[in-house]
Parts: sequence; structure tokens; C-alpha cells
Amino acid sequence: MSALIQPITLLLIIAAGYLFKRFGLFGDRDYRVIQKAEFNLILPGAIIYSFATNPHDVSLLVVSAFAFVAALVPTLVMYVYSWRRPVADRAFLMLNGSGYNVGCFCFPVLQSLIGPAALVPAAMFDVGNCVMVSAGTNVMTQTLLHIQPGRTLAEQGAGEAPTLPYTRPADRDARRLARRALLRNVVKGFASSPSFDTYVLMIVLMIAGVTLPEWLGTFCQPFSNANAFCSMLMVGMLMDLPASRHDVRDVLEILGWRVPFAVLFAAAAWFLLPFDAVTREAVALCCLAPTAIFATLYTDKVLGNARLAGFTLSLSAVIAMALMTGAHLLLS
Repeated sequence: MSALIQPITLLLIIAAGYLFKRFGLFGDRDYRVIQKAEFNLILPGAIIYSFATNPHDVSLLVVSAFAFVAALVPTLVMYVYSWRRPVADRAFLMLNGSGYNVGCFCFPVLQSLIGPAALVPAAMFDVGNCVMVSAGTNVMTQTLLHIQPGRTLAEQGAGEAPTLPYTRPADRDARRLARRALLRNVVKGFASSPSFDTYVLMIVLMIAGVTLPEWLGTFCQPFSNANAFCSMLMVGMLMDLPASRHDVRDVLEILGWRVPFAVLFAAAAWFLLPFDAVTREAVALCCLAPTAIFATLYTDKVLGNARLAGFTLSLSAVIAMALMTGAHLLLS
């Protein structure tokens, strides 16, 4: 029973954020204040704390590579699966159908179920996962669907077509300029993500054998402590119930794809990764995690509908808690 306390607490924090908004204690746009603090300050601080207080072995980069594949494949599948759907549907599926909520959800759950030893492989899993969720999925969605950064689909006049209008430049110079613009967009997408930048810096220091000073871990501890609470409260504040049958279908479609993928990658982690049982179990449980907190951010930027992404995250968190608990009992 004690192993369920922290996961249940996370769900209660989501419920509190939602109820506070419903009763007028939070405004409809107040979540953006916590959103900016979470993605630009709190989460990067939590990442630094993890690396400063836990030894990270270079061999665990295999886990990072596995996580990258586990986050990449569903995005590509969503793109192909939704080939004839309207661009708004395709964007929602691609942004919410892949990626894992590791730092905000898995860390406390794994610590409850397995213990502190699970946090190091979970952090290394999040390195590969973060490449996609913090920037990669958004960049791929914008590039493949020809979405211009900085404006929602409604502002770009999106209709029923599978992608936004795009005409391939005819002459060589125009194509070269288009490639440069695409490259700038990709680089900007990654460079403008503080979490991704922090992970890159931590990996470089780890490979170089640099040990972070103890005082840095102490300095960043408050950020780590605030991470789960702030992120889950933000999800509750931006969450709303589906407004139409179309929204219900989108949410169920996301869950219908995520659960089989989760089970598939969890089984692959347990049976294929060349590590001890604790590491393999930690990675397997990470594969069962809910949708990434970044999905709410990018769904807001692309679709202007963070509320439906928040509801998807909340519902997938309930499912994830049941799957992770069941998998732990099965693998222990």
C-alpha cells in the first residue's frame, strides 16, 4: 500500500489544480505562469540535481539510446497512420502519442516501488526521451506537416488538408535558402529547450569525467523537490474535460496507441537490455509512463488546445499508475 501513496498523491495534485480553477481560485490562463517556471527553471534544476547527487555510468547511454527509439517510433507511426486526416488531428496525435513523463511522474513512482537505485537508469532513460519530448517531436511535427513555428494552426488557416500548403522551390538558390531555413528551425527548436540543453551539458560533463561539486546538488535540491508538485499542479490547472465527441475520439485514439506501444517497449527493455534486474525493471516501468509534460506545452503552441492535452496526460497517468504497479508486482 505504501508504494501507491506517491502516485496517488500526484493524481490528487492534478485534481486540486483542476478544482481550484473550476472554483475560480485560478484563472484560465494562470497555468502559463507555472508553465514558464517549470520548463525554464524547475525542470533544468531537477536534472542538474539528479546528475550531481547520483553516479551516472557511461554504459547507461545504451538506455538513453533505447529511450530515444521508444519515443521516436510512435511519432513516425502516428504520422503514417494519420496520413489522410486533417492537419490538426495529425498534430495532436504526433505530439501526444509518444514520449514519456519521466522526471515529473516516474521519479517519485519508481522511488516508491523500487527504491533510490531506480533513479539513475530512469534519469539516463530520460536523456534519450528528452531529445524527442523537449524538442524533437515538436520539430518533426512542424517539419513533416509544414507548420510554421510561432503561430497556431488556426492562425495559419489550417483546414481539412493533411498538411499545410507547401510549394517546393523551383530553382537551386531557393531550395538552398529553404534548406537553411529548415536547419535554423531545427537548431532553434533544440537550442530553445532549456531541459534539452541541460541534458546535453550533463552528458558532455559525464563523458569527460567531470564530477559536479556537492554544493551544486545542494543548490538545486529545491528545484528537484518542487518538480513533481509544480508540474502536476500545472496539468490540473490547464486540464479540461473533452468538449465534443471529436475530442473524446482523439483522447481514446491516443490511449489506444500508447498502451500497446508501452507494453511492447517495456517487454523489450526487460528481455533485451544487457543490465541487471533493477535497471531493466526501472527502464521497463519508464516505458509505461503517461504522456510527456512537454506535450501540453507544444500542443498549446501548435493547436492552442493545451486543455485537451492536459486531460490526456491526466487520464494516461491513471492508466500508467495501474500498469507500473502491476508490472512491478509481476517482475519482482
